[in-house]
Amino acid sequence: MTPMLLAAAAALIATPAAASDAVRGAESAFTSPNGVAERCVRIAPMPGADYDKDDLEEAEAFCAIDLYAPTVALCPKTWSTSPGMMVYDLSEGPYAGDRARFERDACKEGKGAKDLAKDDLAKFKPTMNAEGTSGTFSPSPLLYYHFSRYFGLDAKVPVAVWRSMDRQAHLTEVARPAIAISGHAHSGRMNHEGWRTLVSADENPESYSPTDDLFTADRTAVYGVMVLSPGHRYGSEVNGTRKSGWGEGQSRDFQQTPPFLALRSTKPLAEAIAEGLAQGRRDPQIAKDLGPETPPQQMAYWMREISEIVLMDFIFSQQDRIGNIDFEPYFYWVVNGKLEHKKAKHHELGDGEVPADALLIRRTRLNDNDAGARVQYANFAKSTGMLEALRRFDADIYRKLMALDADLQAQGPIHGWLVGSFGLDAAQVKQIVTNANLAAGILRGACERGELTFDLSPKHFFVEGAVAPEAVDCAGK
Repeated sequence: MTPMLLAAAAALIATPAAASDAVRGAESAFTSPNGVAERCVRIAPMPGADYDKDDLEEAEAFCAIDLYAPTVALCPKTWSTSPGMMVYDLSEGPYAGDRARFERDACKEGKGAKDLAKDDLAKFKPTMNAEGTSGTFSPSPLLYYHFSRYFGLDAKVPVAVWRSMDRQAHLTEVARPAIAISGHAHSGRMNHEGWRTLVSADENPESYSPTDDLFTADRTAVYGVMVLSPGHRYGSEVNGTRKSGWGEGQSRDFQQTPPFLALRSTKPLAEAIAEGLAQGRRDPQIAKDLGPETPPQQMAYWMREISEIVLMDFIFSQQDRIGNIDFEPYFYWVVNGKLEHKKAKHHELGDGEVPADALLIRRTRLNDNDAGARVQYANFAKSTGMLEALRRFDADIYRKLMALDADLQAQGPIHGWLVGSFGLDAAQVKQIVTNANLAAGILRGACERGELTFDLSPKHFFVEGAVAPEAVDCAGK
């Protein structure tokens, strides 16, 4: 990953292009102990999108967090490649109400700090694209959240809100402590470099370029997104073997996974699933990660979710997807022709709510969405022809894409919302508009040539064992 990211960072410095704090939506106002004004913004709903009650409640909960309350603690995220800040609930547990002691003693435990708190409340992620860092852009998770609700994705994308924080408080409570506890393992090199950059930037905002990507216009606050992203990391069965190296290599490996191979097939869905599994298992690592049995129902869900990921990553020029796809396990079963499910975390087979013959299905979570929407990022879904390779798609998502493209080209309500909500610059908006138009053209062309089958309905497949392809007007009407 490093060489391409270094190149992207170099391009960033050579050609400044910035986001800003000009986000718009429902605001919650805070004042830090230093007297600095802070904001939390829930971006207005996307025209045509469907948000459920849990989405709205989670966004409101994020924007209700007082970062300086005695029952809240802030710890640097010192794992993985990018720096961030974990926000913990200290209303109960061994450190109840003792913010200073938790930050002094528990934060150094890394991920283990969560076990010493009641729970984690949020993860705060700022932009970071300095040389030697992993490359993150805070508007990206916001875009993924809202567009996922527009498309009605099966893959779960976490709720995200915009948040600013007093940069001096961030420096003293989080960034400086992070220097001492990060970077002790080779895998933490980029994380440590990110924290070194954040310390310098908090001390002198103009040292980071473009400064507007990271700090509010008055330079008193650093800004980013608040998210929570539970889940477990898939192995090579979904993320690919990654044996060909970062970038285009691992993106081509990704297209040799069982679900992607099945998406390439023109055979009836059940046959495509069997073919994808058989071909994917030829790789020993994939065969091992799949295990001895993979239900066809699991493959049906994976196919739908992978097709969604490819579309979103194409539109937003996501450069760091492969290897970062997660899941949560659920039990699924059919009762009187209706599909039922329960989280496996809270249930067991035959426990009274889940029948003994239920299937354990891994449902995809698209958690790591912070390396998109920046013009300097590499669009590997585009450069490796992922959309062109698809021979199956969901009919409703196809129609939503055609409607999205029409709106963006006509500068309709969605275009106005995109321009006015995220603080993106003109080049960043233009890239999204262009990519959506290209995606629509690729899939519409495949539809017109009769090369696209609309049968990605995993719920129907689970109940019936087959899916009759839907007839779709290729214009999306």
